[in-house]
Amino acid sequence: MTYELKNIIAAYLLAQSANLKTALATVVDLDGSSYRKPGVRMLLREDGQMTGAVSGGCVEKEILRQTQSVFENGIAKMMTYDGRYRLGCEGILYILIESFEPEKAFLNAFENVLDKRMNFEVFSYFKKEEGADEKMGTLFNFSDTSYAVREGFERTDGYSVFEEIKVPCFQLVVVGAEHDAVQLGSYASLTGWEVTVVASAAEEKTKTDFPGIKELLSVEPEVLSADIIDEHTAVILMTHSYVRDLKYFLALKNTLPIYLGILGPSKRREKLLNELIEQYPEVDEKLLDCVYGPAGLNIGAETAQEVALSIIAEILSVVRDKKPMMLKDKSGGIHS
Repeated sequence: MTYELKNIIAAYLLAQSANLKTALATVVDLDGSSYRKPGVRMLLREDGQMTGAVSGGCVEKEILRQTQSVFENGIAKMMTYDGRYRLGCEGILYILIESFEPEKAFLNAFENVLDKRMNFEVFSYFKKEEGADEKMGTLFNFSDTSYAVREGFERTDGYSVFEEIKVPCFQLVVVGAEHDAVQLGSYASLTGWEVTVVASAAEEKTKTDFPGIKELLSVEPEVLSADIIDEHTAVILMTHSYVRDLKYFLALKNTLPIYLGILGPSKRREKLLNELIEQYPEVDEKLLDCVYGPAGLNIGAETAQEVALSIIAEILSVVRDKKPMMLKDKSGGIHS
């Protein structure tokens, strides 16, 4: 996920400031099943610190041990991890380990695609054979320009390629500034989402009132820009004021978020929808289809924290196109 790469880059910058070598471990292939899938990555520092994980926690120590040779000679290597007898996942992981020393141009390009919420590509070249091989490695393609994660690596013909298209970080826009909005923003940021809180300037809130969020917009509905909403964005209206919710809802009439949640009972949702349609009968029906209210899954939530969990779970189910159910009632594999 893109947010995991954000964390890796942030960890790299800290390691760089401390003059510590770093290595990137990427799961490039899988035989069978596993806790995580190909494309998951982690950063390892020569002092033993790790950022990210490629499993539930069982593989990482072995990766760190295998990475020592990469720290010593800078040559990429392939390692395998058979989880059939240790993880109970019935799978074999193929993990590419390589030095991570991106140039300044790489870092600037990465920051640019994040800010502009653009897609980018990642290509990892490898062979499914254990051992060192300097021709294995990873390239990132930002805005049609390729950048290697280490100096001197170039595209390699004749090798297997694990290719990904990375989309912008998932974004949650929380319209409201009460206690439950604080909890939702905090929980969503822990999930890895970029959170923007929208609050009326009259509420006199600051970014420090919302731990973990990316941005606070103190704007009235009339000047709220629709440009902050894209297909990788969920919105939740929770100002606790029907009038304010309506004004912000009307301000979003030309957007198409993947999810638009409304806090409160179903009659509140219907009233808001009726007002929207009455004032703007030409509104896109796709917007109406993405409205969910009351927001959240029926898990018996009562506290603000529990409500936040129910809303996040519902958003995930919508984004991943999954019908919520207990896994014990699911036939077949967990991820099938």
